[in-house]
Amino acid sequence: MSSILNSILNNVIKHPPLVGGLVRNASLLRKAFSPFYLFTFLLLVGCAKMGQPDGGWYDETPPRVIGESPADQATGVNSKKVTIYFDEFIKMDNPTENVVVSPPQLEAPEIKTEGKKISVKLHDSLRANTTYTIDFSNSISDNNEGNPLGNYTYTFSTGDHIDTMQVAGYVIDAQNLEPVQGILVGLYDNLNDTAFTKTPMLRVSRTDDKGHFSIKGVRNGQYRVFALKDADNNYMFNAKSEEIAFDPNTYSTSCHPDIRQDTIWSDSLHIKDIEQVPYMHFFPDDIVLRAFTEEQTDRYFQKADRTEADHFTLYFTYGDTELPKITGLNFNADSAFIVEPSVNTDTITYWLRDTALVNQDTLEVQLDYRATDSTGVLRAQTDTLEILSKQPYEKRMKAKQDAFEKWQKQQEKNKKKGRPVETSMADDQLKPEYRIASSIDPDQTPLIVMPAPIASIDTSKIHLYLKVDSTWNPIPFQIGESPSVPRTYQIIGEWRPGCQYSLETDSMAFTSIYGLVSAPSKQGFKVPGEDEYNVFPVNVNGFNGKRIVVQLLNQSGKLVKSQSSDNGSVVFQWVKPGMYYLSMFVDENKNDRWDTGDYASGRQPEAVYYYNEPVERKAKWDNALNWDPTKLPLNVQKPSKLKKQTSSTKKRIQNRNADRARRLGIQYDPKVDQ
Repeated sequence: MSSILNSILNNVIKHPPLVGGLVRNASLLRKAFSPFYLFTFLLLVGCAKMGQPDGGWYDETPPRVIGESPADQATGVNSKKVTIYFDEFIKMDNPTENVVVSPPQLEAPEIKTEGKKISVKLHDSLRANTTYTIDFSNSISDNNEGNPLGNYTYTFSTGDHIDTMQVAGYVIDAQNLEPVQGILVGLYDNLNDTAFTKTPMLRVSRTDDKGHFSIKGVRNGQYRVFALKDADNNYMFNAKSEEIAFDPNTYSTSCHPDIRQDTIWSDSLHIKDIEQVPYMHFFPDDIVLRAFTEEQTDRYFQKADRTEADHFTLYFTYGDTELPKITGLNFNADSAFIVEPSVNTDTITYWLRDTALVNQDTLEVQLDYRATDSTGVLRAQTDTLEILSKQPYEKRMKAKQDAFEKWQKQQEKNKKKGRPVETSMADDQLKPEYRIASSIDPDQTPLIVMPAPIASIDTSKIHLYLKVDSTWNPIPFQIGESPSVPRTYQIIGEWRPGCQYSLETDSMAFTSIYGLVSAPSKQGFKVPGEDEYNVFPVNVNGFNGKRIVVQLLNQSGKLVKSQSSDNGSVVFQWVKPGMYYLSMFVDENKNDRWDTGDYASGRQPEAVYYYNEPVERKAKWDNALNWDPTKLPLNVQKPSKLKKQTSSTKKRIQNRNADRARRLGIQYDPKVDQ
């Protein structure tokens, strides 16, 4: 009787919805029921089927392969059709993108799901004496809960043996060390640099949501490894827009027997045993590829945009040392514009000086500029454009008329109710954006951003006051336009810790090129005292003599402070108490920004590192952090809280089951279901 009970209980645990979530594991059931209560227990199970207010447990068991035709690992295969059978109904997620066949197929294979089976039909001719792998990655899942089978690969050979070597590792984003999901990773036995751009990859795999790849069915030998976001599905790099990663090293395959530890759980709380499981360990298994997209240096004109009537913007794919020349075809373009190029001159904004041009809905122009030809050389180019305003004159006049009528009605209401009545509608005003927080650090700079170019600034109408005791005293300051951001003005002053300030502007302090003037403004702010800050020295080991840029990040990964150094040491001043993260990059060309790589020249992207733990800083601290960025592999450096990668389907189901267990007040551990 006891064995029958155990069998029933174990089957109930495999299908927990039958008991309505009242219990979770076999050990608890065995304690709660004895053979004497078997009949009562079965009756309760039958009753539980009638209703489940909270929906029952979510199935966490992935589908299981129960057969293949031809058999997995079969040799001497000459059939181009493969059928794989499962123990339940299954579905596939975007097989065209997620299923990878090695060797790569010139004509895409036909992949179908039919109930409890998957069929794969290859259209290319089979190669003699070749091991074929069909890597399904995580694309297969059960039809109900979406539990992924996970890294399933089917293998067969047209010869008399299976090539069994494997090459594995990770692909991460070179700029932020995020795992790169879904990128192709391939091998070449041709070790020349030109192979990646001239011939398809020899064997391929695709990364999972952790950026991990495993290329199977590899013949023993020497290889180079590449990653590719293959835009045209030709399995080689031939477009600068394709994301790539390359490793100059050559890797030799090998393997040897090894032992791993597998934990066996008796229930959700107790470990039954830790087994020593023998397996074959394949090498290399720790390759880390840093993926990047090359800088787009081909220059061509993209579009002209006139979102607002008073200016338009020209967009190019890349900058040029020479600005375009604009000739007006239905207006005189001489001295017609205030020109605002972006830092790299790929975006150029033209403000119309004359209000008559602002009111002209269509500007016909001849645009002379330089664009790259098929060889990458800049050549003169001429286009004729009609630049249309997205705010036509009639529409803007109607909006003004509507605003005037609304103002009139309001004055009539005010008059009837005995309220003050305005004699004239207020003129349009220039509305600067004051980017001044209520509390700033001593090393911060308050900013004023203008909505349009400024014709004049009356500095006599701009005042900065410092509060001493209860008195506001005027103090000196400077105001100047940012050299890199148009229409952004910096307020330069001495911001003393523990002091309060007030920036006040009188009416007409700023006048735009359209004659609009600013209204009076008052911006109060304070600087916390010195005892509310700490000093944070960071000593970076192993990079003395190299230019590095160390970045202090908040808990969301947003940049707080940045410093460069040539001796491996930086000191962050005026750091507020809190939890922080650190990152850095090696600034090879000393331009204070991260630069991508270039395959043709063999240049890797500039190296990026993360300190893999949060760092706590408290007020008045000045203790230093010693950091060896090369101590850990790059793929494990980025703290998990900063990673943007979403959790897998299995993890989401486990989270839902854990939440349900908390609501029921019972124990839950996903290890029991694995």
